[in-house]
Amino acid sequence: MQLNGRVALVTGAGAGVGRGIARALVEAGAAVFVTDIDLEAAERVAGELGAAGGRALPFRLDVRDPAEAAVACAAAVERLGGLDILVNNAGSTARMPFLDMPKSFFTELLELNLVGAFVCAQAAARVMIARGKGGRIVNISSNSGRFGGRGRAAYSASKAGIIALTQTLAIELAEHGILVNSVAPGPIRTERTTTERPSEAFTCRMALPRFGEPIEVGRAVVWLASDACSFTTGHTIGVDGGLTVTGIMEG
Repeated sequence: MQLNGRVALVTGAGAGVGRGIARALVEAGAAVFVTDIDLEAAERVAGELGAAGGRALPFRLDVRDPAEAAVACAAAVERLGGLDILVNNAGSTARMPFLDMPKSFFTELLELNLVGAFVCAQAAARVMIARGKGGRIVNISSNSGRFGGRGRAAYSASKAGIIALTQTLAIELAEHGILVNSVAPGPIRTERTTTERPSEAFTCRMALPRFGEPIEVGRAVVWLASDACSFTTGHTIGVDGGLTVTGIMEG
């Protein structure tokens, strides 16, 4: 699953899962364009990856802006020599009870999580098609895109939309040699995690009752971005300790 010679652009790579994805891609041999709306965060991660021997460059990107997405994709080609892999990770996990949720909260979360993935996928696909070498697009969804949860009306809708978007892009981009898949993480330990284990609401339904690590999400992305993944497109892989498949746990 080596990615030597490949160039990846990762959105929201300045922290958390995005940082883990960028690390996994670099460890597999890819050069990574570390993008984030917070340029300082992108610079820190790119510096960490470079210090560890990888090739990584930072870039500020607001994924909601088509012009910025096009500039970022062109910059990846200019500064790193290509664009073979896009990972749409940027987003928000903000929650609010449905009855208290203003329309602005709902639409802003969809704009960032779902519309941002659409915008960046379109910009990257256009570059990949123009280069004529195919490519890989990996969208980061969530278990919340597969089932509901309290406070997640906007978040779940955005992540379910990413799964549907993935399926449609897989169909439309296949003729150009671009495979499109999604990863749906479960509870993942990030810089904001304050407990040793996920809450009982999660662990009671997990075959592997622990937090996943960002690098574990990254390793799934690496497989989807590699030549080892050659006949899989339009699918969503759960990195969730079995949360989405676990039924009765007693006995």
